[in-house]
Amino acid sequence: MPLEIIGHPRSNFVRAVRMVALEKGVPHEHTPELPHSDVIKTLHPMGQIPAMRHEGLELFESMAIARYIDEVFDGPKMVPDEPSKAAKIVQWSSFAQTTVDRLFLRQYVVQHMFNKDKDGNVIRDEIDKAVKGFPKVFGILDEAVKSGFYGSDSFSMADCFLLPILNSVQRYPEGKSAVESAANVSAYFKAHSERSSFVGAAS
Repeated sequence: MPLEIIGHPRSNFVRAVRMVALEKGVPHEHTPELPHSDVIKTLHPMGQIPAMRHEGLELFESMAIARYIDEVFDGPKMVPDEPSKAAKIVQWSSFAQTTVDRLFLRQYVVQHMFNKDKDGNVIRDEIDKAVKGFPKVFGILDEAVKSGFYGSDSFSMADCFLLPILNSVQRYPEGKSAVESAANVSAYFKAHSERSSFVGAAS
């Protein structure tokens, strides 16, 4: 049974695990499914995406899926074998999955998309709070990507988790401006947005 990655293609976490597979050259089937669909609810107890199937194994949670792909399949290692280097990649991956995702996507992008009044106008309360947090988090990221990679000196799993988030936050003006104002982040995103795994995971 081939590797199957399940989830909506616009989900940053679905894109992240697909990027890991593409970076390693792993053929996979992508099955688009919305959160809480009947299929997803059989694979994740909270109905969240992504999920994965491979040779009878079912997995949920993006980090578990990404680590499985990295460890089971041939191709360039997305997390180094050396423990201290591996810990750094997991650290920055986790920072993207928690702090960055929560601020940039849940408290900012999602609010732009769905938190609207009866006339369709965006309710800005949560957005304005999120924007106040941008300088600190963008400052951390700007330092973390100064090498041209996220928390490392080569492309890794951490980059796979960060790039889709940076792509989404730029859909709205404050996020776009914040990326452009962070010189290292801006150069980093521009360089890697043309990467084949990033482009391929968007389709």
